Amino acid sequence: MTQVSHWINGEHLTSERTLAVTNPATGEIIRQVADGDAGTVQTAIEAAQQAFPAWRDTPPAKRAQVMYRFKALLERDTERLVQLISEEHGKTLEDAMGELKRGIENVEYACGVPELLKGEYSHNVGPSIDAFSNFQPLGVVAGITPFNFPAMVPLWMYPMAIACGNAFILKPSEKDPTSTLAVAELLEEAGLPKGIMNVVHGGRETVEALLDAPEVKAVSFVGSTPIAESIYSRGAAAGKRVQALGGAKNHAIVLGDADIENAANTLMGAAYGSAGERCMAISVAVCVGDETADRLIESMRPKIAALKIGPGTEKGLDMGALVTAEHRDKVLGYIEQGIREGAELAADGRELVVPGHENGYFVGGCLFDRVTPEMRIYREEIFGPVLCVVRVDSLDEAIALTNAHEYGNGTCLFTRDGEAARRFTDAIEVGMVGVNVPLPVPVASHSFGGWKRSLFGDLHAYGPDAVRFYTRRKAVSQRWPSPFEASHAEFSFPS
Repeated sequence: MTQVSHWINGEHLTSERTLAVTNPATGEIIRQVADGDAGTVQTAIEAAQQAFPAWRDTPPAKRAQVMYRFKALLERDTERLVQLISEEHGKTLEDAMGELKRGIENVEYACGVPELLKGEYSHNVGPSIDAFSNFQPLGVVAGITPFNFPAMVPLWMYPMAIACGNAFILKPSEKDPTSTLAVAELLEEAGLPKGIMNVVHGGRETVEALLDAPEVKAVSFVGSTPIAESIYSRGAAAGKRVQALGGAKNHAIVLGDADIENAANTLMGAAYGSAGERCMAISVAVCVGDETADRLIESMRPKIAALKIGPGTEKGLDMGALVTAEHRDKVLGYIEQGIREGAELAADGRELVVPGHENGYFVGGCLFDRVTPEMRIYREEIFGPVLCVVRVDSLDEAIALTNAHEYGNGTCLFTRDGEAARRFTDAIEVGMVGVNVPLPVPVASHSFGGWKRSLFGDLHAYGPDAVRFYTRRKAVSQRWPSPFEASHAEFSFPS
């Protein structure tokens, strides 16, 4: 069976230890992935360290040319990469295409690195003294990425890190690693020197080796909140710069004046797209007024029943399988928990069977009504095709409810009232906010990140914050005294 190898210093390295990669639509093992260890990580670090000095000294314009070629290669190989994403993750081909395109946007942004790395300059800040600053790369940096976006999330990280002059080590999810590796390999074809981009696979041992290695100067992570918090603490204790994006429980507030049919249609995609395996998925609809909730549920129930669900590699589907049997069972457990806690299951997708794919990890769309803040299905991230409806009496109550939650990743408001929208965007304590936009994911020229326990670290992902994360500022004050200029010792602080 094919082994998805490590990619270190431009070479494929296999491992005696492997982990199984399954096709979620069939439940079959389709590949093995190399299971790395501390030795694997050290090999990657040594390759990155050796390659870094020459790449650091390469002009940013030449680094940008690699990114331009990389973008063209991603567009050339789009169909192949989309098939790989869908085959191992389970998401639909259309969803995989959207993921890859959003990743390519970040490569486009990295192409502008000569402009982004421009520092500041001031002439004559003191007698014959000029001051300037620049942004210099950190050295060897790393990224640890999740299963739900095997192409896009890595592209949030390494294009900008590399364009800024760093060497990169990527630890992708072992659940769907093939597309991640295939994307990274294109960098060599784009002209990137060997050792600047490295991919190591594995589980906890690989992650801990990256966090503990003193040669790794920064680590970016995307995943669940408990792991994000642990990675942030361990990496920071080791003296690293760490950015750890965690979980979410994204609320959509629906006011009575909203276009309910439009809200229902957009919530279908936001709640059930990618089977809910998105950190920006809407998992809670907060309806202001019972009539609003009744109308929304009435509109959504037939839409949920009509969802086209099947193997992601077939075209024209709305939703594919969940990534693993274990994750499917976890989602089903949350649904049972919601019923026990007294929520009303208005749409039940537990008994879904996809003909010809009976062993696939499928769960149909589920809709809970009359969910309360005390319930686990409200408090915890389910990461599956489950939408909870909470009923409140006012916009202020909806804002207070959202703000009280431990997560603050994304939120949105459905309304026709401009004053209500302004009040919402000002008062809400969430990092990414939409008005009639259910998935307010910033474009590549902005930065992505939540508040509260959805983000550990000071800087958001990609966009302008990525330049700050992968570089450090150096401030220089420079003076060239005239040979005819008298000089003397000064003992007071210069001003």
